[in-house]
Amino acid sequence: MSGETLIRKVRIGIDVGGTFTHAVALDAETLEVLGRSKVPTTHRASEGVAKGIIDSLTKLLAGAGIKPQDVTFIAHSTTQATNALLEGDVAPVGILCLGSSSNNWIAKLSTKLGKIKLAPEKYLSTFYKFVDIANGLDKNTTEKALQELVTMGAKAIAVTQAFSVDDPAHELEALEIARSMGLLSTSGSEVSQLYGLKVRTRTAVINAAMLPKMIESADMTEKSVRGAGIKAPVMIMRSDGGVMDIEAMRRRPILTMLSGPAAGVAAAMMFLRISDGIFLEVGGTSTDISAISNGKAQIRSGEVGEHKVYMRTLDVRTVGVAGGSMPRIDNGGIVDVGPRSAHIAGLGYVSFSEHLLNPKIRTIKPRPDDPEDYLAISEGDAEPHLCLTPTCAANLLGFVPEGDCAKGDTEKVKLAFAELSKKLNQPSEKLAEDVLMSAAAKCIPVVKQLIKDHKLDPSLVTLVGGGGGAAAIVPFVAKQMNMPHSLAEYADVISAIGVALALIRETVERQIINPTNEDILKIREEAQAAVQKMGADPASIEIHIEIDSRTNVIRATAFGATSMTESKDARKSLSPEEKIELISQSMRVDKDQVKLVAETKFFQIYCGEWIQSHFGGLINNKMQAVRVMDSAGSIRLQIQNGVTKMCTADQTEAAISAIAEEHSVWGDAGKVIPDIMLLAGPKIIDLSGLLNVEQVNTLAKAELNELPRNADVVILAKLG
Repeated sequence: MSGETLIRKVRIGIDVGGTFTHAVALDAETLEVLGRSKVPTTHRASEGVAKGIIDSLTKLLAGAGIKPQDVTFIAHSTTQATNALLEGDVAPVGILCLGSSSNNWIAKLSTKLGKIKLAPEKYLSTFYKFVDIANGLDKNTTEKALQELVTMGAKAIAVTQAFSVDDPAHELEALEIARSMGLLSTSGSEVSQLYGLKVRTRTAVINAAMLPKMIESADMTEKSVRGAGIKAPVMIMRSDGGVMDIEAMRRRPILTMLSGPAAGVAAAMMFLRISDGIFLEVGGTSTDISAISNGKAQIRSGEVGEHKVYMRTLDVRTVGVAGGSMPRIDNGGIVDVGPRSAHIAGLGYVSFSEHLLNPKIRTIKPRPDDPEDYLAISEGDAEPHLCLTPTCAANLLGFVPEGDCAKGDTEKVKLAFAELSKKLNQPSEKLAEDVLMSAAAKCIPVVKQLIKDHKLDPSLVTLVGGGGGAAAIVPFVAKQMNMPHSLAEYADVISAIGVALALIRETVERQIINPTNEDILKIREEAQAAVQKMGADPASIEIHIEIDSRTNVIRATAFGATSMTESKDARKSLSPEEKIELISQSMRVDKDQVKLVAETKFFQIYCGEWIQSHFGGLINNKMQAVRVMDSAGSIRLQIQNGVTKMCTADQTEAAISAIAEEHSVWGDAGKVIPDIMLLAGPKIIDLSGLLNVEQVNTLAKAELNELPRNADVVILAKLG
């Protein structure tokens, strides 16, 4: 309409890194990067990291010409929770334990925690009071106990009670009394619904210890965002790769631990569309390595100071080597790389130096406790101000592609390596390769261990690099491991992109022996309601159910996009020939082996036969690889041996039962059904991890309930 103002829908992600805070703006429909900004992370500002968040946001809006009303989604990661634990910068906590049985002494043993170790030489102080509630919770007694805890020095309160997961009424009543007294408080049942009084109490205590600083930071951030005229809800990155609203963070700040590394993994899944891979986010000082399988990040139980807590985090493993790591040398050559980095030593990279005419090799001691054999470069007889890093070595050996943020001045790198070559009496290329070999040697065992721990199929795994130093590490690691690799577009701001694209996420856990189908559906509904309450569009919500028969834990993980943020992928569509080429490369089979076996409005399903050989070819098994490609040409699902069946929604239950019966195997634990997944509308519904076909069909029915009975559904079964 003439005169009508076009309003863009913009998603903003802000990633708080150790050195810099990056902000990125994306077009919500096309995922085009509209603008980016970078400011130093404000660890020491009176406002904490909140100042850097706001500074980067202000710079981004001005630089990209974005109007506040255009912003439909804004989220940020945070290092505050992790740093607080590492530095012991947390509030002392008063533990209020409630008990009402003859076994109260057992409860006291489990909840009187004393000092909790957070990190080497860093501890959290706790104070303790016990209130007997055999005759009910007395308000005056509870208030007196809470006041005594405050007098002892408590700045926050954790309320705990045995078996509160069954009936949290008294715990919640005491929690309400504490909050009415103006005390920052949490409870065991608020942070976890799992049994295990000691672990649940510890989780609540650590959560309470974070409340003062995290709430202060959240309030400042939200106030500044509102002051900028942005009305979209403020979201915070969680440690499991999703986001939660600011109100949820005020209750459970413990969920933001490791939210920085989680941002990069979120980008790998949402922006890079990785189906199966190892994601290496390479910074200047360290590299975070994580696994992705079937489009999902791999998760593990959280730990604080080597103590188990009831929270789920991405399985991110950090290696002390990256693009800016400093080599160590002796007369024989390169002896190590890292863990000290040029950033920490206050040195620049030769690759990015402005002036270097007369390089001289020096060895220095970057920090008082460091060895004195770290390599540094000076201009003539001046003080050392530069370093030859893995980034420099990768530039010399041609591993850094044109246009990459790690691309540097190769001539200056050659000049510096030539000087090092004279000193160590070895060719420049050999020394550069030794630098990269030493760095890769620290990453390769971690990559192998992740593949092993999460039972990934090595033939499906691609190494994907993100972060500003990705080109310095990932191509060489891939070469040494003989694995395919790719470098992320916008690698230097990939974490901020991950924050901008992250889905709202919530996990609900219960311990139930022999759960009924009704139990499973109830937990599913609770998870769905939680993400919907935080703003997830109901049409976008997907839920994955896991049942651990060993621990009797049922876990429902729900995730969904905020309203009005469904992206219309603007990438160039692939021709049928290009799709076959991509699929054949993924399957490692000839193109004539690839067949399109099913197609829906949103997905194409390809199959290809291949032979698995054992004992040098004495035994050969015929396998059927399956690939699911979306309409944008991304491979969304990879199965090395599977079967597919297309049917309608009303035929799904019978088809699942038939496939499960035909392809089940018998083991020590009895009958084991294949992992089942469904393609329904735009969703990939993961029904793996369930114990029997009845549970699969119960959840399938719930997932397909909104579809027309004649809607197309594709069933995928992953075979052993």
